[in-house]
Amino acid sequence: MGRAVTVATCALNQWALDFDGNLERIFRSIDIAKSKGARYRLGPELEICGYGCSDHYYESDTLLHSFQVLEKLLESPATQDIICDVGMPVLHRNVRYNCRVIFLNKKILLIRPKISLANAGNYRELRWFTPWSKARHVEEYFLPRIIQEVTGQETVPFGDAVLATKDTCLGAEICEELWAPNSPHIEMGLDGVEIFTNSSGSHHVLRKAHARVDLVNSATAKNGGIYILANQKGCDGDRLYYDGCAMISMNGETVAQGSQFSLDDVEVLVATLDLEDVRSYRAEISSRNLAASKVNPYPRVKVNFALSCPGDLAVPTCMPIQWRHYSPEEEISLGPACWLWDYLRRSKQAGFLLPLSGGIDSSATACIVYSMCHQVCLAVKKGNADVLADARRIVNDETYIPEDPREFCKRVLTTCYMASENSSQDSCDRAKLLAEQIGSYHINLNIDAAVKAVVGIFSVVTGRTPRFSVYGGSSRESLALQNVQARIRMVLAYLFAQLTLWVRGMPGGLLVLGSANVDESLRGYLTKYDCSSADINPIGGISKTDLKNFIQYCIENFQLMALRSIMSAPPTAELEPLVDGQVAQTDEADMGMTYAELSIYGKLRKIAKAGPYSMFCKLISIWKEIFTPREVASKVKHFFRMYSVNRHKMTTLTPSYHAENYSPDDNRFDLRPFLYNTSWSWQFRCIDKQVN
Repeated sequence: MGRAVTVATCALNQWALDFDGNLERIFRSIDIAKSKGARYRLGPELEICGYGCSDHYYESDTLLHSFQVLEKLLESPATQDIICDVGMPVLHRNVRYNCRVIFLNKKILLIRPKISLANAGNYRELRWFTPWSKARHVEEYFLPRIIQEVTGQETVPFGDAVLATKDTCLGAEICEELWAPNSPHIEMGLDGVEIFTNSSGSHHVLRKAHARVDLVNSATAKNGGIYILANQKGCDGDRLYYDGCAMISMNGETVAQGSQFSLDDVEVLVATLDLEDVRSYRAEISSRNLAASKVNPYPRVKVNFALSCPGDLAVPTCMPIQWRHYSPEEEISLGPACWLWDYLRRSKQAGFLLPLSGGIDSSATACIVYSMCHQVCLAVKKGNADVLADARRIVNDETYIPEDPREFCKRVLTTCYMASENSSQDSCDRAKLLAEQIGSYHINLNIDAAVKAVVGIFSVVTGRTPRFSVYGGSSRESLALQNVQARIRMVLAYLFAQLTLWVRGMPGGLLVLGSANVDESLRGYLTKYDCSSADINPIGGISKTDLKNFIQYCIENFQLMALRSIMSAPPTAELEPLVDGQVAQTDEADMGMTYAELSIYGKLRKIAKAGPYSMFCKLISIWKEIFTPREVASKVKHFFRMYSVNRHKMTTLTPSYHAENYSPDDNRFDLRPFLYNTSWSWQFRCIDKQVN
């Protein structure tokens, strides 16, 4: 009697609408799974077309090409003698579903539609798909002719069912269903399902991985069983980075853990587990057994196939392991670095250009690129042929081998310090020293001539010359002069990104990197269309507090000693005139709030769903030891005025790596008006009433 089952799950770096690449990666995962003795292979959610197709799901082409890929999988000898579980969109009776298609030996066993759709935060599945609402119900699905010709089947089961093999029973969940309060694995487990599978499209957020791991382990802690989770990995075409973490758990404990951040396009986990361990674990849970005796049964699709082999008593099984979680600083070092690598190689550009100011934000961005270079060199050293081929194409050298991160950084990162008469020598020196230590190709330039030319045009046309406030000008004049400097830096950044490699006799162009953090975006403390307007921004979803901790991590782990002076310097835009040669302008004084306060405002506004009045009510308790209610009211009002006045800037915000749940990204995550009544009259009166 077979006891030991060998199953495989994977994390694949799929790319939206890259049907050729997606098919190749699926085949590679199946080959690896079979080579390690697996009899079942699970892949990520919507892996055939890629999860991030968005409104392309509306197109019949996406459905057609998904079935064409499925045809290739079905007819291939590579998929023989292993149950393959793949994800794709399916149109059933003119309704589009997010489905798992499970097949074996050229026969489709079951098409299982998703029951609970993800529709919060970055997810919009209800826009494109309909949830399957018929619990424990199966219908006939009429296969397209191209599939009928391969399988010889006219119809297959479609709906909420489980698979009964010769030795066990399997039930599928899809991503969000694990997070739902009424997860299907609960009822399936009571009905005798021993192996639960979950194909996910779950993205990285700082400090989130433990929640996913805890959910998987708790799924089988109370009910017993084996839980297999597959996930997408990498950047599949937008702001999200899917962080892998494929895993296998049994009876509440992790037995196999995949990497969270890696440049490997295909990662396969295989585990051999004893079904008797599940059965004996369940046998002594009397409350579970009483509930199981009353459960409504699931339709079972019988499969003439076993996941175990006869005479397998001597086969070693996997033992529980301890999951290692990264610190937030390690996550910042690795997640955005992997995202940048995917974006660079898939955009077919030759590198990055970063305006490097000598401050914390642009320095953190430079360190993330440097970390990317470390990851590339490490992957090549481990024999990753895909990474080596991409690196050679990016640097335009077919014999090149990236071995030294500093040397590789010089090839792919150009940093540029854009000085003005308001810039300090200290910031210039800090930028230059950091560029030397990470190895970037560094440019120093002065923008004064361009600034004077632009202001000169204004003076010729109007007959008036604006002045900074320290020279007697109004705040309007001073702000306009600061914005001219900032916007000229953006224009020059794109000019140098397009032509720097041309000057150096090298092909290609550079992607411009932005470096506005999540707190500055929330407050609107940036010039619209300045250097925050870039191609992509790896730190746009990260708080100033986390970035400071990340800088300290880089000092300790990369030995970048130039960062010490950057850490100790007060954050400043350096757009106003110096006073006695020293910087007089600081970010926190300009904003009228500290970065620590901004993080609190951001979390209350987005995560706690607090408007002005609710935020005031929460903060008078949180800050009762440091501020009076009247001071709290003043701070809350100032934040909401500044937030609403500047909200329009979020509509043009550079696409940023999503890392924080209080991100103000207007594209899809934080949907708000951008024209507010900034007096907040009713709301502020409510606050004033409570203060009084």
